[in-house]
Amino acid sequence: MTGPAFTVSELLRLAAERLAASGSESPRLDAELLLGQTLGMDRAGVLAHAGAPVGESHREAFETAITRREQGEPVAYIRGFREFHGLAFATDSRALIPRPETELLVDAAIADIVARLANHPRAPGAPALRVADVGTGTGAIAIAIVAALRRRRMADHVLVVAIDASPAALDLARENAVGHGVADRIVFVAADLIPHHVDPPYSMVCANLPYVPSADLEVLSPALSFEPRQALDGGPDGLDLIRRLVDYLPTSLAVDGVALLEIGAGQGDAIGREVETRLPGWRCAVSPDLSGRPRLVRIERGSR
Repeated sequence: MTGPAFTVSELLRLAAERLAASGSESPRLDAELLLGQTLGMDRAGVLAHAGAPVGESHREAFETAITRREQGEPVAYIRGFREFHGLAFATDSRALIPRPETELLVDAAIADIVARLANHPRAPGAPALRVADVGTGTGAIAIAIVAALRRRRMADHVLVVAIDASPAALDLARENAVGHGVADRIVFVAADLIPHHVDPPYSMVCANLPYVPSADLEVLSPALSFEPRQALDGGPDGLDLIRRLVDYLPTSLAVDGVALLEIGAGQGDAIGREVETRLPGWRCAVSPDLSGRPRLVRIERGSR
């Protein structure tokens, strides 16, 4: 793609052909995003300037980006960020790239927190409502929740504890929290799931834990090989870490608390059985994502 002058549309066509041949599932979109990154504009700007010539230095930078994508590297790592819930999160190999389906969990968490604060207003000086984000990774869930509450002027009544077993992932989450101006309402904790001693308990536990069955990792998109395996591998049936977290809920969740967990397609019935066995009398509801696949699990204590 170097040599004679190329227009934006010509570069996009050539790059999309290369990416399609390399196995990209979205070659045209990948090319548009990467060219936008190279030129310092969004996709709309790229498409609006289809006939504009692209200078040699930009063509060379775009060539490098396309070569990296041909080798399977995720677009989010090449660009250095990923959009999630209306925010841009720094992304690199320290943590899993935020996925659009996780926005369903964030929306549910925000709605529940807003309802709690509206129905039971916090008196001045009262303890903050405590929320745990288990396996925080980039911090996307924790940060999106606090950012939404700040827009509603409710963030000062909530404290989010962002937990991850990876110190490197926690560093990335801190960077993102500072970048979005919400680090004052988030505490970062290095721990395996939830620390054993939780006092006081959480009003909400959110978790997007690894849920991909180990065997499936070998046949999924090559791009997944660039992401940390420990952030994807959920054990033989994908539920190893989720089971362990469910076992923590009786001692870590407040009496009126709720747990919101993301699961993989096809795991809805299995998680229902696990909750019934491990938490007798508790309620468990599974909601689908936009494609109709089981995605969001809501767990609460049953009535006494």
